[in-house]
Amino acid sequence: MTLPIETIQKRIETDAKNAGYYLNPQTELLQMFLEGLKTNEERYGYPVCPCRLGTGNLDLDRDIICPCDYRDPDIVQYGTCYCRLYLNKTVYESQNLPEVPERRPAEKIARAYNTSMPQQKNITKSTSSDPQTQTTTQKQKNEIKKKLWYCKQCGYVVYREDPPYICPICKTKQEMFAEINTKIEFTE
Repeated sequence: MTLPIETIQKRIETDAKNAGYYLNPQTELLQMFLEGLKTNEERYGYPVCPCRLGTGNLDLDRDIICPCDYRDPDIVQYGTCYCRLYLNKTVYESQNLPEVPERRPAEKIARAYNTSMPQQKNITKSTSSDPQTQTTTQKQKNEIKKKLWYCKQCGYVVYREDPPYICPICKTKQEMFAEINTKIEFTE
């Protein structure tokens, strides 16, 4: 599947306008972002953030689909998202692009690439030398447990591992999401 770059550009322009943001005014940099989004969407079938590596597993990449879950909190705190694709008005007008630290949790990055987290000092390590136990533990860490979440402010419902950092509908914070616990019984 080949996507025209104009389709990608129109989509992010619309999203920026609807969110009250601007796109990076540096033409070459913006073009690189567009090409990255195009490449990722053609490769994976969804537009993974152009400044992060996707896995091709939608469940592992869900939080980094552009616009990623971290865009809005980054813009609130730094005036731009991690990639510097989306900007607020102040940064857009000054064209002074600040450095934005990675907000994506290290655990999610490690799980996406099936790597172990660096061990911190003073943490007791598992003493099990049984490879079967270690493999089972690693699989449990990498297992994605989706949940049903709803926004207590607007009612938006999403089925994923964690609620988004900010509700895409009403822009409330993650703390306003609650898990919906359901039980489905089938009868004959």
